[in-house]
Amino acid sequence: MKNVRQSNVNTHKDAWVEINLESLAQNIIEIKKGIPSGKKMLGIVKADAYGHGSQMIAQTMLASGVDMFGVSSVDEGLDLRSVKIKAPILVVGAIPVWAVETAAKNDIAFSIFNDDHLDACKEVYERTGIKPKVHVKLDTGMNRIGVRSEDGVKYIEKVRKAKYLSFEGVFTHLAAAEEVEETKKQIDRWNSVIENIDTTGLLVHIQNTAATFAYDIKSNMVRVGISLYGLYPDLPDKINYKPKLRQVMGLKGRITNIHEVKSGEGVSYAHTFKAYEPTRVATIPIGYADGVSRGLSNKIFGIINGQKIRQIGNITMDQMMFDLGDIDAQIGDVITLLDDENLTLDSWAEILHTINYELTCRLKVRLPRVYVR
Repeated sequence: MKNVRQSNVNTHKDAWVEINLESLAQNIIEIKKGIPSGKKMLGIVKADAYGHGSQMIAQTMLASGVDMFGVSSVDEGLDLRSVKIKAPILVVGAIPVWAVETAAKNDIAFSIFNDDHLDACKEVYERTGIKPKVHVKLDTGMNRIGVRSEDGVKYIEKVRKAKYLSFEGVFTHLAAAEEVEETKKQIDRWNSVIENIDTTGLLVHIQNTAATFAYDIKSNMVRVGISLYGLYPDLPDKINYKPKLRQVMGLKGRITNIHEVKSGEGVSYAHTFKAYEPTRVATIPIGYADGVSRGLSNKIFGIINGQKIRQIGNITMDQMMFDLGDIDAQIGDVITLLDDENLTLDSWAEILHTINYELTCRLKVRLPRVYVR
């Protein structure tokens, strides 16, 4: 029997996202099997843990061997601190200089890559006596944020001499870990910096999820994101290992109405589905405002009482319909839209020509989360 814990949100709705914490823990165990002994693991929990709920997810991650957390903003770090998460936290993106003091006071490390960041750290230290914790972000080819690799050694020397901050690490981000030749270029730029600085006592990290599985690179920490949640990123053809993962996120809704549609009648807006024989239709209260794209209309399936059923008609803002066929079902019965076996986020991503990351993040707007083991 499953142990269930419900998140503290409005749950007056017959639909929910189900988060399996046991699957999360198992994924971490499987991933760590391929990580060299002594390398730390930073778990990425940005975007509210990719829609899974960072406050609850972080607790399980810590218990399962994650050493540190990566977030995208100081606010996300504060969210973890608000539930007494004491583990190290790093903002992997850029933060505004006016947020440096808040980060420092709440023991949240952040990325720096220009002199304005150094000035802000100095000002905060002189005013508060707290040394902000920082990781230097190198730009080795992502062309997003960071100090360019050719200027990296000089900038790091400046950071190391700064007595008003705590220099904790150096990192970069791979733009296309699935592309071996492009990645080799970035690794070469990374090495041109790392091999010319003193890394004693520093966390040096370049490997994202795909690179963790595919490349041996000079580093002492990996940053794992999407695969913690049971999904794979794009990978190169040749990898060192591929952990066996279980999708952590499920999606379920209870039937709110069952009725029969006559032959020739249409279902939902624009009648994109028309019945060519009498059809029993079930409605559940999940729509595109809940994160299920309208582009999935007439292309996905659900499971009820162990049997697969087809979604029919355009998905509307708040509801969608299914063809029950001759299945014995009643109002209140549960239809599963996503699970870790037959109904996957990857299948939805393929239909929508997008990535699984995007879809997990969509399912957090209105739906309550229920946590199970």
